[in-house]
Amino acid sequence: MYFYIGIMKNERSKKQMVCHKLGDMSKPVLGPGSAESHLPQDDKGSQNQTIVIKPSLLKTSASAPGAEFNPDSSSTDSTSNSTQIPTAPQLSSRMKHIKQEMTKNHLQFVRFEATDLHGVSRSKSIPAHFFQEKVIHGVFMPRGYLELIPNPKDNEVDHIRATCFNSDIVLMPELSTFRVLPWAERTARVICDTFTVTGEPLLTSPRYIAKQQLDQLKDCGFSLLSAFIYDFCIFGVPEIINSKTVSFPVSTLLSNHDQSFIQELVDGLYHTGANVESFSSSTRPGQMEICFLPEFGISSADNAFTLRTGVNEVAKKHNYITSFFIETEFCNSGILSHSLWDVGGKRNMFCSSSGTEQLTITGRKWLAGLLKHSAALSCLMAPAVSCRKRYSKESKDQKESVPTTWGYNDNSCAFNIKCHGERGTRIENKLGSATANPYLVLAATLAAGLDGLQSSDGTLAAPDDSTELYQSKPSEIPLKLEDALVALEEDQCLRQALGETFIHYFVAMKKYELENEETDAERNKFLEYFI
Repeated sequence: MYFYIGIMKNERSKKQMVCHKLGDMSKPVLGPGSAESHLPQDDKGSQNQTIVIKPSLLKTSASAPGAEFNPDSSSTDSTSNSTQIPTAPQLSSRMKHIKQEMTKNHLQFVRFEATDLHGVSRSKSIPAHFFQEKVIHGVFMPRGYLELIPNPKDNEVDHIRATCFNSDIVLMPELSTFRVLPWAERTARVICDTFTVTGEPLLTSPRYIAKQQLDQLKDCGFSLLSAFIYDFCIFGVPEIINSKTVSFPVSTLLSNHDQSFIQELVDGLYHTGANVESFSSSTRPGQMEICFLPEFGISSADNAFTLRTGVNEVAKKHNYITSFFIETEFCNSGILSHSLWDVGGKRNMFCSSSGTEQLTITGRKWLAGLLKHSAALSCLMAPAVSCRKRYSKESKDQKESVPTTWGYNDNSCAFNIKCHGERGTRIENKLGSATANPYLVLAATLAAGLDGLQSSDGTLAAPDDSTELYQSKPSEIPLKLEDALVALEEDQCLRQALGETFIHYFVAMKKYELENEETDAERNKFLEYFI
């Protein structure tokens, strides 16, 4: 087995935020583990050198497989950098373990999976005996599979460095995500990062964008512990009644009815590295809630991505259809529960040392950033017309926007601060619907929170002895998707953090969907696309 190993500079993003030392409330917050404050001088210089796998077809590489693979663990190292580069011995060890798994489980196929802009898995499956070759050279896929904009106009999108919408891209596997799929016969999957054929990361890749933001967070001396909480609906197989196709909700776990489906799903997720903390029936017929165990880094989004595919495949085995998408005001929610920790993952930076149930200065500044950018955040977290209806479900007045709310232990708020439980204080970002791309939810939340930490506007957070926040301008959430798109385009912080190329593609895609809303709604009635 041969890997092309090269040394390259770890290029700092041009849009990198500058972290300053912690002072009073008017100054940006610097974490206890930031590179600027605690690295020895020699280590500061060495941070710019990393080892990367360089596939023979690629000229450069700006992203690589994640934390060290532990065959006895279902997840990556919780405190590692989101883009930590494995060494040659680590790669060799991972491949050895993967070969053992392939032999043990008599694997025939491996799926190379990547997320599209909607958060749906797009994959290519290869015969298992070609796996080692594809690890080195990658797997080709048409770029349009991931970006999903039919015939984009030149003035709508920015094609970077001679790459075009109709070209191929390359899927490069992150070996730490290799898992045997319990719900697919003799098949494994590996989550991939995406590159152009010239070796540059695909700038519209949601997973790449999320990793970039996690790197920004680490540079500021913090790490993120997070978990997704999802609602989804379970339907019976569609039936024809009076020439109309109808699908009825399935009764879910109010008793022991058909518990085998959800038990198989939870057990399968565990074996793919996605640990479920709890599951229950929710508020509507056929609606389930599933809560993941919090993890550090990119793993929380990887777990949500795995669920979105796995739940559909397990449901088919039980003659059900599952959906994260629904066209009524009773939207399936997708909540991101998260807290900020030091780089070592030892101390929750939202928890007050006094033991009082309130956010620390760091936590309040983070919350202030979320509030400040809530309009633009809502565009990424409630990216369809139907899932924005719930923002105004308690208001009888016809409004263009509603205030962004926050509170302590208040599940009705957009940002709910929970101080109880064994993991300490965390913030639930409840702007999201279950149709949102989990990588974009993670990336946008990080970008907004980081801007709050970096803000020099002392009016955004109250003094130490107060639980309130002072905002120079109250935050509002647009009710129309068109207005949310405008807010996203006008939000300079998120444009810079997520990248101009991504913003152009995302906005163009959403405008296209709005133009074809009626056609798409009918075509997607039984989840042929939005799983």
